[in-house]
Amino acid sequence: MNADTTPVSLRRALADTLAAKGLLTEPAWRTAVESVPRHHFLGTSVFRPQGTAWEPVHRARTDDAAWLRLAYSDETLVTQVDGIAAADATSPVTGRPTSSSTLPSLVLRMAELSGVSAGDRVLWVGTGTGYSTALVSHVVGAENVTSIEYDPQLAQSAADRLHHAGYHPHLVTGDGLQGHSANAEYDALVATCAVRSVPVSWMRQVRDGGTLTITLSGWMLASGLIRLTLGDDGSATGRFAGDRISFMLARPHERPPRPTFFRRCGTKRRARVDPGLLDDWTAQFVAQLAAPSAELMTMDDGVILVDTATGSQAWTERRGSSWDVHQHGPLSIWNQVEESLIRWQEAGAPDQSAFGMTVAPDLVQTVWINDPDGPSWQLPA
Repeated sequence: MNADTTPVSLRRALADTLAAKGLLTEPAWRTAVESVPRHHFLGTSVFRPQGTAWEPVHRARTDDAAWLRLAYSDETLVTQVDGIAAADATSPVTGRPTSSSTLPSLVLRMAELSGVSAGDRVLWVGTGTGYSTALVSHVVGAENVTSIEYDPQLAQSAADRLHHAGYHPHLVTGDGLQGHSANAEYDALVATCAVRSVPVSWMRQVRDGGTLTITLSGWMLASGLIRLTLGDDGSATGRFAGDRISFMLARPHERPPRPTFFRRCGTKRRARVDPGLLDDWTAQFVAQLAAPSAELMTMDDGVILVDTATGSQAWTERRGSSWDVHQHGPLSIWNQVEESLIRWQEAGAPDQSAFGMTVAPDLVQTVWINDPDGPSWQLPA
């Protein structure tokens, strides 16, 4: 191992990479990146994508320098797929990632957006490998950090690694959507899992004037990053940052089994918007707001929408220079999506940085464009 591939030199190189991306504007966060040994938190194995599968990469079978370069790359390293740990996999597996060491630039983006600093009391939802919890502990003080992990096995591994690295935050095994009232009130909450709407417990455990930095997502897997500030009347409001980021949905918010799609008879009409519009990051976010219980799939001749709650379906097919849409079931899903896309276009088709969100004192949650009186959508309860 040469001087350029030691953990210390690779941490400094990672810090340089993150700084070049506009992060680490506060010296405390750069010090954290240069100090916390990410390779220590990866354990013995990770998954790398291999087509539609996940290939295990085992440290024992990998050159030391190559392993360290992987550990200090700015990329997400999946550690568990559908509950299968990378260490237990002997061949590629298929499924959805259920735990990972999130790419450092995303962790740092959320941490810096939250505005937390030394002495702040932080609720960190999603301990995962423990790396992100170590970073925030380094900045605010481990005694001020409460970190929650849903998976008991992951929680124990993270605890062992955190303690071995010299960090002793308050660690909780349980449903992060319930928060941890025993250590409330918090100055800030940061969630490294996505949610369909803001859990009531989070609102009640953060102090007035405190912040919630979260990723709002859904079953179309569109997402948006936002920091909400709590008011003294029980409300919260904020604007989306506009970043193109995504996190795994919190397990209780995951998609239920989707009904099988069949091309059934139903109504047919000419579509008013091109389904190709849904390739746009913000347009897909709007579609998800319009049909929050639907999943989106693509096919050669358009898109498919399947509502997981009712089994309602919609699909498009090209007709010359235009598109037809077929709909079947109790919900006209395409109508909902199409009307919202047209409202967004009439507002100038802005990107997500023009969107905001309000949680009212009665906990009704609304996403809007430009201001609360603009086009808006209510989130699922």
